[in-house]
Amino acid sequence: MRIATLLFILVFTSSFVAGPPIVDKKIIKDDLPFLVEFYKTRHKNPEISLQEKETSKALATELRKVGFTVTENFGGYGIVGVFKNGNGPTILYRTDMDALPMYEKTDLAYQSQLKATLNGEEVGTMHSCGHDIHMTTWLGTARAMVAMKDKWKGTLLLIGQPAEEIGAGAKMMLEAGLYQKFGVPNYGLGLHSSPTLPAGKVGIGKGFVMASSQSVDINVYGVGSHGASPHMSIDPIVLSSMLVMELQTIVSRNVKPTESAVVTVGTIRGGTVGNIIPDMVTLKLTVRSFKEEVLEVVNKRIKEIARGVGIAAGLPEDKMPEVIIREAGPANFNNPAMTSRVIQSATSAIGKENVIDEEPVMLSEDFSYYGQTEHKVPTVFYWLGTVPDARMKKGDLPGLHSPFYYPQPEISLETGVTVTSQALMDLFNTKM
Repeated sequence: MRIATLLFILVFTSSFVAGPPIVDKKIIKDDLPFLVEFYKTRHKNPEISLQEKETSKALATELRKVGFTVTENFGGYGIVGVFKNGNGPTILYRTDMDALPMYEKTDLAYQSQLKATLNGEEVGTMHSCGHDIHMTTWLGTARAMVAMKDKWKGTLLLIGQPAEEIGAGAKMMLEAGLYQKFGVPNYGLGLHSSPTLPAGKVGIGKGFVMASSQSVDINVYGVGSHGASPHMSIDPIVLSSMLVMELQTIVSRNVKPTESAVVTVGTIRGGTVGNIIPDMVTLKLTVRSFKEEVLEVVNKRIKEIARGVGIAAGLPEDKMPEVIIREAGPANFNNPAMTSRVIQSATSAIGKENVIDEEPVMLSEDFSYYGQTEHKVPTVFYWLGTVPDARMKKGDLPGLHSPFYYPQPEISLETGVTVTSQALMDLFNTKM
């Protein structure tokens, strides 16, 4: 009996010692002053899509300091950092780098005052989508993983991606030969700031987590006339108004109720002054869905409704509405097996009470492209809580792309680096 008991203790102790390594939280906490300062510098100096020159230089410089081999200007201003640490899986971890063309209104001490030129016009610049937090978490994770390199084996492939806000950066880097030059990763990981989750928590969902995104333009033609003689016109503004309303029936009447889709008309442009009926109006739409077959139904109905409105107005064939449908970016799909592993990692890192089962949203993110090549790399994209406690209590929750949005940097960064480092370490050490 005594021998059996000793054997049980020995086996239990051995399995405990051989268990997955745990991140060293002291390393991460000690690095926070550097990371917060880096974050504030990036927040003060945002660069919009395709203009991320100084941002990418700053990230590349910091990666080289901790031992990464870095390639710059890859797919625009993209950067690729590689840290080889023996034999093991290759894991891609991506951050986006670009800001938005808008003026910041947070009144933070480190508020952005920078301006940029976009389409010939001067615009403000702001990290109102949290890419500054993404970059700093990414850098903090790189520094932590190097400091803990005795706990994992493999290759860490860090991607600093440009032009996420215009849905172009991931494709640019893949088309530049990302996987051909640096190898196909075994896993891909990314995160996004959440404007609704408290700092200190993360949200992780399985399956579809973000929708595909598609842009559609509709040119509505008509016959112009004097505003006081509408009987001599076929008014494209009236036709456009009818079209906007008819488009709203697609989701409610043509898409299966158990499926999800969005059809939003975000821009209507036509005419110059009140007493001229124009001969053309342009509508700009965004279309969202999780499934390609749903997108096909929506596209078909947009064309049919546009043509139907034209026929009803008596437009000749050469003046029928012109529907321009652009390529849709794929939906983000979290690989279920990999997601289970990441949830376990997050739970061990910050506690079960801080890991939220997040529902899908109709927002989109071009991180999806990394898992949609012919290689079908399993990926997980999770939400990082960023909302300061005072704002949560007041219910003051500006959304992403709001001029008033800002994260709580210290807690958000500590949580992001801890969870991502633990997830990477577990993936490096676990066979799925």
